[in-house]
Amino acid sequence: MKPAVFEIWVFLARSPLLWLTITLLAYLGALALHRRSGNSPYVNPVLVAVAAIVSVLVVTRTPYETYFDGAKFVHFLIGPATVALAVPLASQIGRLRAMWLPLTVALAVGSVTAIASAVGIAWAFGASPEVLLSLAPKSATMPIALGAAEAIGGLPSLAAMGVAITGISGAIMARSLLDGLGVRDPAVRGFAVGITAHAIGTARAIQVNETAGAFSALAMGLNGVATAVLVPLLPWVLRTLGVL
Repeated sequence: MKPAVFEIWVFLARSPLLWLTITLLAYLGALALHRRSGNSPYVNPVLVAVAAIVSVLVVTRTPYETYFDGAKFVHFLIGPATVALAVPLASQIGRLRAMWLPLTVALAVGSVTAIASAVGIAWAFGASPEVLLSLAPKSATMPIALGAAEAIGGLPSLAAMGVAITGISGAIMARSLLDGLGVRDPAVRGFAVGITAHAIGTARAIQVNETAGAFSALAMGLNGVATAVLVPLLPWVLRTLGVL
């Protein structure tokens, strides 16, 4: 940066609203690109917005802590936004009663598979025990994944990266995979996305279909609980298998 521009930036960076504004503008710009692309899953607004914000942080040499202090109001809104996902689910009570058994089986299989696949693939590539424990909760929503990873000795920062990559890749690939498998029911499609791609996948499901979004929100919440229960058992399992 030129000295004059740098001085202006230092002045602006002191405002707590700067990073909140940049975050909102980045997402609005990414959302506009997503719509112009015909809602292509490959132009995922979360991915584009994250890339834009990271680029700004790198160019301005701004520490993440500084960014988070200014944008933490968005983090606060995650809670109310998650609770609000129950609103469309309320209209699906009839289907929930009819599908509770297959949904329960799908939840159990999906949660175990999400954890086992992440740990198994990382182990096959020679990852350290710390990495294995960090990646285990990658299909849970961010707050639960961070807490679960830290509780068993993983790195919260690595867990956060795993969660982000999982959500973005799930939102991009889910439609093609489910179409290829012949899955047409919006409820089934949404539940599958919610288990595997948590909040980012749920946001995409809501854009596509209200029923899919409702069941994705349900799966995201239930998988968060299941992950919080299953992940603490992982160190014992890995020790039993001789991995740790």
